[in-house]
Amino acid sequence: MPRYKLDIAYDGTDFLGWQKQHPPDETAARDAKGNRPRVVLRTVQEEVERAVREVVREPVQLQGASRTDSGVHAAAQCAAFTCSEDGAEGRGWPAERGTLPLLRAVNSRLPGDVVVTGASIVHDEFDPTRDCIAKGYRYTLHVMPQDGQSATLRPLWDRSRVFFTYYALDVAAMQAAAAHLVGEHNFAAVASIHHGRTSTVRTIHDCTVTAEPAPADPIATGATRVLIDVSGNGFLYNMVRIIAGTLMEIGRGRISADAMPEILASADRHRAGPTLPPQGLRLEWIRYP
Repeated sequence: MPRYKLDIAYDGTDFLGWQKQHPPDETAARDAKGNRPRVVLRTVQEEVERAVREVVREPVQLQGASRTDSGVHAAAQCAAFTCSEDGAEGRGWPAERGTLPLLRAVNSRLPGDVVVTGASIVHDEFDPTRDCIAKGYRYTLHVMPQDGQSATLRPLWDRSRVFFTYYALDVAAMQAAAAHLVGEHNFAAVASIHHGRTSTVRTIHDCTVTAEPAPADPIATGATRVLIDVSGNGFLYNMVRIIAGTLMEIGRGRISADAMPEILASADRHRAGPTLPPQGLRLEWIRYP
């Protein structure tokens, strides 16, 4: 029974996150046992699993590495599934058939906002979540010009992939604060209070803040993109979006860059900045041994 690893990219705008969700339909009548029928919400896992199931012609369970939230994008999500060898009625996908035909077959059954970028055979025990040793995320801020007509115009063409702000940001102060995040810390202060984990200790390998001109836009000019890149061995619920919100507040001068160690030590969510919206966040890469 071969096991396949899929590399997946998607625009998360119209997805309710990665993980499958089948909540009860509260508008439907209950059956004889008092249960309501369940509805299938549009998630990336649901779409890719359906496509794989149509290709291998048997039930599969697609396991993903990162449960991205509704509206969050991915350049390199990783997932895996196991199927049978070519058996009765052509079910399964034998290894000798190759991964390139598998890649083409799955992509032909996917909608336009998700694509499988790679497929490979992995060992039988490969676990995309447990075997992951590091992940990298990027949060993109679109900083509006501070004067002129363009200062009043929001980004249009890529509005679903950035979070825009009218405030000037001190990138040097943001970078100074970001350096304090590197290492092993209790990150409870920059995680949702509903994170659901027994431990809030994680290790951040790197955190950088850089600025570059925004792509040419025929409507608005002079904007800057501030890129917050964070990598680590694991992340808590909303952790990257809260880190980005805290660094943005530091860039605005509302929080001192020197306050970051105190914020972390407090383990108090109220000491950190806001949770920024999901559209600016993208899963950039996942690393395995």
